[in-house]
Amino acid sequence: MNVRAGIVVTGTEVLTGTITDRNGPWVAKSLLDLGVDVAHITICGDRPADLTAQLRFLAAEGVDLIVTTGGLGPTADDLTVATVASFAERPLALDTALEAHIADIIARWRRTSGIDSPALAAGIRKQAMVPEGTQAIDPVGTAPGIAIPAAPAKSTPAILILPGPPAELQGMWPAGLATDAVTQALSGRGVYRTQTIRAYRLSEPDLAATLRSAEGQIDDVDQLEITTCLRGGEVEIVTRYAATAQPAYDALAEYLTKHHAAQIFSIDGSTIDDQLAAALSGRSVATAESCTGGLIAARLTDRAGSSEYFLGGIAAYANEVKTETLGVPTELINEHGAVSEQVARAMADGARTVLHTDTAVSTTGIAGPGGGSELKPVGTVCFGIAVAGQPTRTHTVTFPGGRATVRALATTAAFHLLAEALNDVEANLASPRRSVI
Repeated sequence: MNVRAGIVVTGTEVLTGTITDRNGPWVAKSLLDLGVDVAHITICGDRPADLTAQLRFLAAEGVDLIVTTGGLGPTADDLTVATVASFAERPLALDTALEAHIADIIARWRRTSGIDSPALAAGIRKQAMVPEGTQAIDPVGTAPGIAIPAAPAKSTPAILILPGPPAELQGMWPAGLATDAVTQALSGRGVYRTQTIRAYRLSEPDLAATLRSAEGQIDDVDQLEITTCLRGGEVEIVTRYAATAQPAYDALAEYLTKHHAAQIFSIDGSTIDDQLAAALSGRSVATAESCTGGLIAARLTDRAGSSEYFLGGIAAYANEVKTETLGVPTELINEHGAVSEQVARAMADGARTVLHTDTAVSTTGIAGPGGGSELKPVGTVCFGIAVAGQPTRTHTVTFPGGRATVRALATTAAFHLLAEALNDVEANLASPRRSVI
């Protein structure tokens, strides 16, 4: 890539971990999607000397664009504009049109909030001070952004100053990209593409071995920037490449699919959540959860439009709830234990009956840290998958990690098992399309 950028996230509350940085990753992804190489993301507190040090560092690294976030408010510790102006050697001047625009925004806020203060006028003027020779960006909140052109003679790159609240930053991003300073800075970027392949229960060592073997089998594979990430039992294989390297990527995707057909579930970037939502179209689903305590239901309903297929869930933690609400026979629990495939099957069937759905998924297990045994160690989870007209499926998996990890991995496993069962029904197959467990 021949256009590089750096990001400076400002704010002592971010530096100390009081607030999690959401801006740095969002800006980085947005730039990468544009074909810009993000060289660095730095975080500094609300101290002019520290911000200046970050700007000097990025300029010395030869980046074409610096994006700063935060520090644009009306208070005394909001010093980003003044600090960047000093770094770029551009005096501040009052933008009267911008001042009037901010004053109008504040006036509307006053009418709705009922709050008034003499300090507001000073805050408005402070936010309307703009470095000379720069372009102001209309605010989404009250803080405007600023685009500063590069100055090659001074070895300073273009700088895009944006506010800290994520909603404001994201709302102003298109206008920031459209400024002359940023357009010029990004003019040399090439056309790059990003593709994601997703696999489930594929070990990273096995994937690494396949990628190593691909180096000797695929022409121009060195033109592909491949990164892998293990997340929630799934492996994401993200490849960035210039448009001219499309044949090399196509060969890589075919090579990976050939070697890991049983584990790869997505070659188009779709998530298991996407695929399960599609598989549930025209159906109704319920959950019966013990060890996951409602996490499956929560993840199902995280998605807009889930009310079309999700009817409800039962967190059947106690055995009494399993028997009295889901109709699991007490004898079944006594004979096989609450953590058993027999109980998982009865829970899934009970959820279908009680909540009147054609599909249900259940979990019962030992998330830990205690409660395990030699036969059923901590991390053991039993699943039930009930689909109308089909025998109810059961699976048992022992997951690694602590309580939170076991519950998260079990939730992901439930999504894969349910998607597999529904896809098998759709394809009218006698045996599973692929084994995910």
